[in-house]
Amino acid sequence: MLTKKQSDLLRFIHERLKETGVPPSFDEMKDALDLRSKSGIHRLILALEERGFIRRLPNRARALEVLRLPESATPQAGARGGKFSPSIIQGNLGRVRPLHERSDDDANQQVAIPVMGRIAAGTPISAIQSRSHTISLPPEMLSSGEHFALEVRGDSMIEAGILDGDTVVIRKQDYAETGDIVVALIEDEEATLKRLRKRGASIALEAANPAYETRIFGPDKVRIQGKLVSLLRKY
Repeated sequence: MLTKKQSDLLRFIHERLKETGVPPSFDEMKDALDLRSKSGIHRLILALEERGFIRRLPNRARALEVLRLPESATPQAGARGGKFSPSIIQGNLGRVRPLHERSDDDANQQVAIPVMGRIAAGTPISAIQSRSHTISLPPEMLSSGEHFALEVRGDSMIEAGILDGDTVVIRKQDYAETGDIVVALIEDEEATLKRLRKRGASIALEAANPAYETRIFGPDKVRIQGKLVSLLRKY
């Protein structure tokens, strides 16, 4: 699974190679994706390479080779201002029925929750990867709705009891209240696990470790992907 920007970049490189036989420059990629700097392109290229979609050819400047395309190259619905709104969480997630829909038998049933890669609790990393495996949890560890799990990397949330190597269970939702610990997608490129604070029209992503600064963004720079509901830890 790719983020929308990763998919857009892959398609752009593929189409340019088909048309001219030469990969686009980083400046051309930056302009095509409407990014402010080439550093975002570097991150997207690295993510595509790590996922096996492209290969950088050695000893040749700008040389990129497209190895494969996603199963579906059709842009997803949900355009915003003429551009498609990416979501890092897609596919079939673990759904828990609301209390009024449950039967007595549900108490003994486990719910399969997909683990959707890693999330940064520290400096943001590339947006979430594809599903790696599933875990089974009792319904009482979950709320109603769809859920996914992420493996935590980093130490910025240690004072909230979230440690490097933990697995967090997230309820999929696109809203949150001040004080909630959320999965936030920053500028449609990077995902992080932080406590949300609303400061007027701005959004603050607050760490639970004094070694990390609170980061403040405009409301159009951050998209909520879900809210923390449970945590798993191996000893």
